[in-house]
Amino acid sequence: MTWFIEISSLMITISIVIILAYPFLQSFPPAEAIKSSNSNHDPLFNYRQSPNFKNSPKCAIFPTSSITTKICNPSVVHLSMTLDTKFLRGSVAAIHSVLQHCHCPENLFFHFISSDSVNLEPHLEKIFPSLAFKIYYFNPGIVQNKISSSIRQALEHPLNYARNYLADLLEPCVERVIYLDSDIILVDDISNLWRTSLGSRILGSPEYCHANFTNYFTPKFWSHKRFFRAFHGRRPCYFNTGVMVIDIIKWRKYRYTRKLEKWMKIQRVHRIYELGSLPPFLLVFAGKIAPIDQRWNQHGLGGDNLSGSCRNIHAGPVSLLHWSGGGKPWLRLDSGNSCPLDELWARYDLHGLK
Repeated sequence: MTWFIEISSLMITISIVIILAYPFLQSFPPAEAIKSSNSNHDPLFNYRQSPNFKNSPKCAIFPTSSITTKICNPSVVHLSMTLDTKFLRGSVAAIHSVLQHCHCPENLFFHFISSDSVNLEPHLEKIFPSLAFKIYYFNPGIVQNKISSSIRQALEHPLNYARNYLADLLEPCVERVIYLDSDIILVDDISNLWRTSLGSRILGSPEYCHANFTNYFTPKFWSHKRFFRAFHGRRPCYFNTGVMVIDIIKWRKYRYTRKLEKWMKIQRVHRIYELGSLPPFLLVFAGKIAPIDQRWNQHGLGGDNLSGSCRNIHAGPVSLLHWSGGGKPWLRLDSGNSCPLDELWARYDLHGLK
């Protein structure tokens, strides 16, 4: 059964409608408090333990094996996210939501990319004792001299650029991966997204062709033919890089990391965009991606990049909610100034002894 929610823009009380109409968003078995020296002294690592999610009978059964063997199993669904202490709470909620709505959660493998000085592996193991995962170190120095200032400081963090280097970081046997941002919640089975056909394309993502594409680049970009001719012969549409299905084999073959780096170097000299790691992806891939149903990225729930104001979901079916923008649900909830949809995110929050 496919889990989904459909929320109309005419709703009066969104939180009540969600709770009453969609039972899959209601409470799940109580989580067990984690006991550790860190959780007792540092609120940053004060998490409850996730329920132990098991495969349904229809799932393929993997023999007990090493992490390396499971990574290379062709039946595994590969997911990748960045991981750091600042966004750990968001990452934990995202993982929790993926596991809760997946029919075959034991067939998932998470590839976490981290630049953090804190070893987050033991904390994840306590929160998710059965989770199959590996943490890869991303050296910030790789991009430190390629990053230019952005309209929001958070967008300048080197870890935002780790998605550019997945093909270099992951094992050679990994052929496809779903990349997810840390501020998302799944309300559908991730396997449905995994089975999306990319055809001959390198990358798949929901497209938004009604957006004003010119806004993602500076006037200098549009006034110089050497820059804007990059879009010659294609109809570029906006897509959000927080949800992408990537063909790693083709990415490696055609050296797409180098193509992204080329635009980052141009940006350092000519200032052709303002939005961090997104515009290079638009320059390289816009108009050349496999379009995925927009239900897989209901983005913008964090409001704009500066004020982070409240926003509602677009009308239509929803599989993934994305708090992209300046406002993060855990910060708004803690401040007592939350938005209606932040209460939905809170259902997957494992932080604190509730």
